[in-house]
Amino acid sequence: MKKSQEDKVKVRDIGVDVTPPSEKCDDPHCPFHGVLSVRGAIIEGVVVSTRMQGTITVEREHQRYIPKYERFEKRTRRYFAHHPSCIKAAQGDTVKIMECRPLSKEVSFVVIERKG
Repeated sequence: MKKSQEDKVKVRDIGVDVTPPSEKCDDPHCPFHGVLSVRGAIIEGVVVSTRMQGTITVEREHQRYIPKYERFEKRTRRYFAHHPSCIKAAQGDTVKIMECRPLSKEVSFVVIERKG
């Protein structure tokens, strides 16, 4: 009975209905195992780049309506998000990112879930 309690990873409740990671990490900027709080927007997008250390680039495509032509146009937006080591996201994966306090000049989002 003790082993099952020890094997279970302690995870903070971040207030969002997502599946927490099964692995544990020592990252202070992890919303599940660290002290980083999340708030605001939740964005779903595709991982475009994982080249930066601890940061990934997420691209989201959306449509904008043009009233003059009565049509929609496709637009893309790129977000830089902190990538905790307990969430194994690779290039091409769909992820959910959520707004947090600014971690650097460009990074104000953190990955909260990997969808595959």
